[in-house]
Parts: sequence; C-alpha cells; structure tokens
Amino acid sequence: MLTDFDSFSHNRSAWNALVAEGNEWTLPSTPEQVARARLGDWQVLLTPERAVPHSWFGTANGLLNGKRILGLASGGGQQCPLFAAAGADVTVFDASDAQLAQDRMVAMREGLQLKTVQGNMLDLSALASDQFDIVFNPCSVCFVNAVRPVWKEAARVLKPGGVLLSGWVNPWFYLFDEQALDAGRLEVKNKLPFNDLQTDRSEAIRSQGIAVEYSHTLDDLIGGQLAAGLVLADMFEDSWDAWAPLNDHVKPLMATRAVKPFTAAQASRSSGPANASVYPSLNL
Repeated sequence: MLTDFDSFSHNRSAWNALVAEGNEWTLPSTPEQVARARLGDWQVLLTPERAVPHSWFGTANGLLNGKRILGLASGGGQQCPLFAAAGADVTVFDASDAQLAQDRMVAMREGLQLKTVQGNMLDLSALASDQFDIVFNPCSVCFVNAVRPVWKEAARVLKPGGVLLSGWVNPWFYLFDEQALDAGRLEVKNKLPFNDLQTDRSEAIRSQGIAVEYSHTLDDLIGGQLAAGLVLADMFEDSWDAWAPLNDHVKPLMATRAVKPFTAAQASRSSGPANASVYPSLNL
C-alpha cells in the first residue's frame, strides 16, 4: 500500500503520458466534426458508447448559442471544441496540461474561442459561482478519492436552472479482477469501495505511471448529487466493448442529468405568483 501519495499529481502525469501514447480518449475532434458542429450536427459522450441526447443540453436543433458550458475533467479536444463550434461559451477544466493543450490546438486550428483552466476537480475555486448553464463531466470521478466535493462544486458554479451532466462507472464494476477481465473471465476479487492504492497493484501504479482509480458508493454518486442540492432529472446506462465479457451480462456505466433548482425567491421573481414552483423551466 502506498502512503503519502499525491494522486492528483500522479494522475495528471499519467494522463499526460496517455496523450503522448495516443490513447483513444485523448484524440481531438477532426475538422469535419467541427464543421458539422457549426451546423448543430454533433455527438458527445459521457460514457464510452452511447451519445448524449441533445435534449439534455436544452437544444432541439443542436445549436448552443448563448449557453455557458464548463467541461469538467473534459480535456482532450473531443467534446469542448464541438460545444464551442455549436455556439457555446466554453471553459475546459482538467488536471492534465497535455489534455488541455489538445483543446487549445483544436481551437487554434478551427478559429474557435474557449478558455482552459488546469486544476483539481475537487476544487473549482478558480471559477465564480452561478455562472454556467451546463457542467459536462464525462467519466472521470473514478480518478479522485472523493466525489461529493465534485458535485458540491459543480452545483456551486451552476446557474439556477443549470444542469450537471455526468458519466461514471457503476461501483460494482470494481468487484472484478482486472487482469481476469482482460483475459475474458469474471472473477470477483476486490472489496468495495475500491481503492487502487490498497491492492497488490499499488507499487506497479507508482513505478509504471498507471492512473489511480477509486470506486464510489451509489450513496455518493447519486445521493451526493441530491445532497449538493441538485434534482435528478434523467439517466441512462451504457456498456463498453473493452469490458467484455462483462457486457454480456450487464451495463457497467451510467450517465445522469441533474438540475440546480431555483430558490423560492428566484422562482417567484421569474414566474410571478408567490406559490410558483421552485422548478420553473427546468425541462425535467
């Protein structure tokens, strides 16, 4: 077991290395994808395979004009340049400087405007409260040892009526031995909650620069969003071919759409009557 371990710096270096290796989750959008996005024709992923519905972004035609979007741990030049091309005001926040460089490269190549911020998703103090319409957080909370602070910070930076779109690994996935899974076998090995630093892989993680992963309970993944003051509005499950044979039995990933409600005072100002719903215009 590793002690005095800086998982943020370690995972930042691990993802920088993955960019250099050309990992599939670091490959930027193509000029053709950006050109289609300018017309409202785009697809993005919170989980590996199932595209996020445009309705989750509050758009019917794919255009995002006037929307302020935070790509949270969403560097790599994949999703955020498409949001910018579709008309959104985009900020990309990520731990990996190499991933953020991919976003800047696409923006320069395509004449797009977006802002990049390097930091830890557990601490968004560099960002003001109540400023984003959408926080887009593809599968990444497995790389931090606590998820409730992520949801709390996401809720803080969202405007009332804004939405958190998040993808994550179902915690039971971490029950299975990774090497056996790679070999096509399902073998229950680990206890939950899972912590890479408490397994027999811990020394290899440090010596080989492998990203450290953590599981989180459903209490924290879903209950934590509710505790942060968000309202769960929609969800879907997804699978990933890379995790065969698990996909033959169950879908191991989930995506959720959660809304930051208006306060009673805000609802009253926006809709008139004193008894107005605290959920106006949320597209629940």
